[in-house]
Amino acid sequence: MSASHQRQGLWLMSAGGALLGTLGLFLERSGAQPLTAVWFRCAFGLLALLAWGAATRRLAELRLRGRMLAAALAAGALVVFNWASFFAAIERTSIGVATVVVHVQPIWVMLLGAWWWRERISARQALAVPLALAGLALASGVLDEGPAAIGQDYLVGLALCLVGSFTYAIVTLLAKAAQGVGSYAFAAWQCGVGALALAWWPWLHGWPAPAAWGWLAGLGVLHTGLAYVLMYAGMARLPTARIAVLQFVYPAVAVVVDQIVYDRALSPLQWGGVALMGLALWGANRGGAGRPAGLAR
Repeated sequence: MSASHQRQGLWLMSAGGALLGTLGLFLERSGAQPLTAVWFRCAFGLLALLAWGAATRRLAELRLRGRMLAAALAAGALVVFNWASFFAAIERTSIGVATVVVHVQPIWVMLLGAWWWRERISARQALAVPLALAGLALASGVLDEGPAAIGQDYLVGLALCLVGSFTYAIVTLLAKAAQGVGSYAFAAWQCGVGALALAWWPWLHGWPAPAAWGWLAGLGVLHTGLAYVLMYAGMARLPTARIAVLQFVYPAVAVVVDQIVYDRALSPLQWGGVALMGLALWGANRGGAGRPAGLAR
């Protein structure tokens, strides 16, 4: 890879990560229920991805059959669950905390890969596991005040983050197993599954106010369609080690947005946890964990 090619990848992936860092802001400004927000993200995201696929003549990639179609459908169902868990977690914790905690996903990928495919775990990756868990404990904020002081709702939000990150790790393994399905096809099918599976929800639980539609459309067009194009165009131009580091642009921007807009700052202990998680996940990613699967969170 040439230096100019890598610079392009750096800017593209950084822009995609920074855009994703504003996702929580759009969610909270919309005021929508988590499943309503997920449906809007899927519906508008699908439209954006289909438009991009038509413009780049990639719609033929969406024709899947047999095991490939089954893998895409299963991944779509898991991604919908992941997004719903993540959105519900933001409501109960904060944009910054939820985004940081859910980024423990590469550790799940590494452990599931060792169990599922008997992949070898290197010494660096083995060290990353306790380091990431220690960072996770610090970043969650539980150790600042104690579980009792934080409240049950906050703890439920943290649990939702962990469950959501685990399901996304399974999506990553499904993508690895279905080698014939490209990231674009996975992304579009994920949105299609979500749009179809949750189409009933707004009809039964009420449509959001007109003022919220712009924010909700942004979740699909900006944080799904445009972010997908930027992130994967950047990844295609970068070596794995640099991708691992740049994946933390997303949570870093989310933390900054949370502090600037809502005055919800992380404590020094939480920032220490973020640093530990970043170091651990960088080490794990260098060994191949956390391969992207369709859509970013």
